Amino acid sequence: FLTGVSGLFRSGYESASKHFNPADVEVNVSGRSFLVTGANSGIGKATAKEIARRGGTVHLVCRNKERAEVAKGEIVTETGNENIFLHIVDISNPKEIWKFAEKFKNEHKLNVLINNAGCMVNSRELTEDGLEKNFATNTLGTYILTTALLPLLEKEADARVITVSSGGMLVQKLNVSDLQSGNGTFDGTMVYAQNKRQQVVLTEQWAKTHRNIHFSVMHPGWADTPAVRSSMPDFYQKMKNTLRTEAQGADTVVWLAVSSEATKLPSGLFFQDRQSVPTHLPLASTHSPPEEEEKLMEVLEELSQKFKSTSPG
Repeated sequence: FLTGVSGLFRSGYESASKHFNPADVEVNVSGRSFLVTGANSGIGKATAKEIARRGGTVHLVCRNKERAEVAKGEIVTETGNENIFLHIVDISNPKEIWKFAEKFKNEHKLNVLINNAGCMVNSRELTEDGLEKNFATNTLGTYILTTALLPLLEKEADARVITVSSGGMLVQKLNVSDLQSGNGTFDGTMVYAQNKRQQVVLTEQWAKTHRNIHFSVMHPGWADTPAVRSSMPDFYQKMKNTLRTEAQGADTVVWLAVSSEATKLPSGLFFQDRQSVPTHLPLASTHSPPEEEEKLMEVLEELSQKFKSTSPG
């Protein structure tokens, strides 16, 4: 799919990158503020490091305090940028996200939100709130964090929201009727792909309603990250010598976050290797009627409000 599956591996990146303009990302972003979720490893960390190198203020949102401290130290040491801040938040916990966002809004400004945190759990596990874990992290978490921070982004010039999705979404048609994967056999890979399709729909919907923020969603290709190693061990063993590096996987995220070229393109597109690519395969019956996509937004809005604390302070 896309440029054929081979395009998703390191060789695909190498051939695509021949057409990149290096000047696009040779920019100074000091004074601009970036928030990256899932920033202590993989594509999130590689992205945070590249933004820090360019002088940006980077907020790392991570679940594990110890690993996050190590990542932060590494980013500061390697880039010499001291404006790196750490926030410990579990993106699968909606109450925690709301609480974090409220506090963040009072203390910081934000130019660019990068929704990178994700999970692929291969069996059906529930969070303490009774939510299926993949959905809670990939879809609801992304929805709540973005929704909560939109008012902050609305205040800034050249505000952007970038969501790290996956080409796996191409095999899935939006299914609003079973968001928590309670019916039928549970297949973690397909649930993940469904969540990634939902992220594409979210991006398209937000782009319509928030005209002064630039939204995009992207596929990093297959990169050698801890997430791929742990959630797809067989695939990893077979393919490890052909996978992209973390930096190659992060390249398009960085390009979407810092370049002026990215925002010349319409909001709401799906990217791979700095190019917008179709969100459906030719002849695949993965298109949904608009009312299905609107229904997704309504269901997520309703669900997210359930976890919003009404207590003052």
